Formats: sequence, C-alpha cells, structure tokens
Amino acid sequence: MNKRFVYAVLVLACLVAFAGPAFRSAAAQAIRLSAELSGFNEVAPVLTTGSGEFTAMIDPARTSLTFTLTYSDLLADALQSHIHFGQRGVNGGVMVFFCTNLTPPAGVPQPQPCPLRGGTVTGTITAADVVGPTGQGINPGNLDNVISAILSGHTYANVHSTRWPGGEIRGQAKAHSADN
Repeated sequence: MNKRFVYAVLVLACLVAFAGPAFRSAAAQAIRLSAELSGFNEVAPVLTTGSGEFTAMIDPARTSLTFTLTYSDLLADALQSHIHFGQRGVNGGVMVFFCTNLTPPAGVPQPQPCPLRGGTVTGTITAADVVGPTGQGINPGNLDNVISAILSGHTYANVHSTRWPGGEIRGQAKAHSADN
C-alpha cells in the first residue's frame, strides 16, 4: 500500500514538473481578436451599406495591442473609430481610439485620421492610449483594464460617421488563441 502511494506521488510530481512549463507558456501566448462590423449591430440598428472588419493581437506580455481596422462603403464620412466597453445590445464608453477626424478631448493622444468612406487603419495601442471610461472602472493609462474587458467578451469596435454620429457600423470583439 505504501509503495502505491509513493509511486502515485512521484507520478503526480513528474506531471506537475513537466506540465507546469507548458501551462505557463500557453498562458503567455499572444491573443488574437476579431470582429465583423455591420450597421445591424449598432444600438439602435442602422441600415447602411457600410461594413468592416477589426483584427488585433494582444502581445504575450500584455503591454500592447496591434490592430487592423478595415471598413468600406460607409454612407457618410467617418468621424472616428474606437473600442468601447459594452456588451452586445448596449452602448458603452470609449476605451481607446483607432482614428478620428475630430479634435479629441483634452488629454487624449491625437490618433491618426480616419479614412472617409472606407479604408484601412493600423496601429499599436499601449497604456498611454487608454482614455477610460472611468465611470465603468477602466482607468486612463491602464491597458490591463482594457485587456481584461476585451477578454470578458464585453467590448466592441465601431466606426462613427457624420450621418450616424452614434455609430454607423459595429462589431463585438471576440478573443481567440493565437493559433486559431
């Protein structure tokens, strides 16, 4: 009976010793994000020919998010584009800007200009780009807050236009392992 116990403990110790690094490396992998943007996803939905796609990669150290936002066929000129903190069917506050054709609020870093009716915006977001929303617990300058919100499944990307200042196209961000 004692030999079985000793063997069981040894097997368990070996599993922990060899599997531990694998679990740690899996946790330190990059995370891929994606969203399909449509007017039907806006709150309230809008009928538009516009569509778009958001993709991003959160680096393993969780210190940056590199993104690509592509959209086309907007019915009006783009005003700005962001990641918001809000679940499906609910509007939420702005966490980070992708681009803007407006003057950003005081203290917000100047993002790149948005293509007017369609185009591609790429960039890398760091802690310095996080603007809030403090009323929802996202602190300016805290990228870890943003990443936690994204991983919760309660964030969306959208593009606002002159015709629909509240948003012309929107898509809920989904997290995937970097392998998928």
